[in-house]
Amino acid sequence: MKIAILPGDGIGPEVTRQAVKILDVLAAEGLRFEREEALIGGCAYEATGHPLPDATLALARRADAILFGAEGGFQYETLPRGLRPGDALLAVRKQLDLYANYRPIVTFDALLDASPFKREWVQGLDILLIRELTSDLYFGEPRGIEMRDGLRVGTNTMYYDEREIARVAHTAFQTARRRHHKLCSVDKANVLEAMELWRTVVDEVAVGYPDVQLTHLYVDAAAMALVRDPRQFDVIVTGNLFGDILSDEASMLTGSLGMLPSASINAQGKGLFEPVHGCAPDIANQDIANPLASILSAAMMLRQGLNQPGAADRVEAAVRKVLADGLRTRDIAQPGTEIVGTEAMGDAVAAALRANAQ
Repeated sequence: MKIAILPGDGIGPEVTRQAVKILDVLAAEGLRFEREEALIGGCAYEATGHPLPDATLALARRADAILFGAEGGFQYETLPRGLRPGDALLAVRKQLDLYANYRPIVTFDALLDASPFKREWVQGLDILLIRELTSDLYFGEPRGIEMRDGLRVGTNTMYYDEREIARVAHTAFQTARRRHHKLCSVDKANVLEAMELWRTVVDEVAVGYPDVQLTHLYVDAAAMALVRDPRQFDVIVTGNLFGDILSDEASMLTGSLGMLPSASINAQGKGLFEPVHGCAPDIANQDIANPLASILSAAMMLRQGLNQPGAADRVEAAVRKVLADGLRTRDIAQPGTEIVGTEAMGDAVAAALRANAQ
């Protein structure tokens, strides 16, 4: 098993180091894999003049799975399109056709009081949001900023073809079958033609899954429902833009964006695994970032990317153990808990994993 490690920018290297610690514990126990690290994002631009060097893309293609940290930084926001750190991640998704993004929204019992929502609203919450990742406004053409009649005009194109919709819909229905046979598709079919096609194709795909209960919601109604009654949802499937927004909204149900992992998978089962919190440059290199989303992303990589479900279960159990023991990073701190730094949290999860050696 070959793992590409792409730490990236901001807090990416710090949190990725903690995930690698966990992988090293498993390797010491006999799990065989090799890992290779490469530059991506702003650090790659600084070193090579491009956020996605050819060597990094080649490594991503060779690897069985990719563990990604974060990309970005305030200093890169004025770079031309194509040279910004975020363009590198978009390019990897497109080049490897990582069309299905899995974002689990799960509450930990030990963190229920860290959520801004009432305990009884979020206890036992387990939602899986599947976001289409390689089309929509992020990739549609035409796009850009131009002058028209003396005015600056910005254009982005919401684009979907029926094949793109159908394949992510099949993925969502198959996932719902493995869970509780409930799927909610989120769109804006009452206003947008691209979303009208989305709903039509999802309904067509649904014919092949009579055992899955399908519902539809407009995105504005879905945003409201997520905060009014989140436990009504099991699997949600939606487009790239809406998935980006709704997954961040849903993250606050759990108490912190720093707790959420994700996986982006292609048709061959190859995946890129990353925390969803972004680069957070304002807290980078201060040993205060929460590494648990990165560690949980490594667990998703073990389960979905490397077919090691037992190892994934153990990593997740180790995370639950340190939380139950009262350890917290600053973003999830509660009265009576012990606040620790990034490195100390990674060490604690590694220790819990060793203690639970099989």
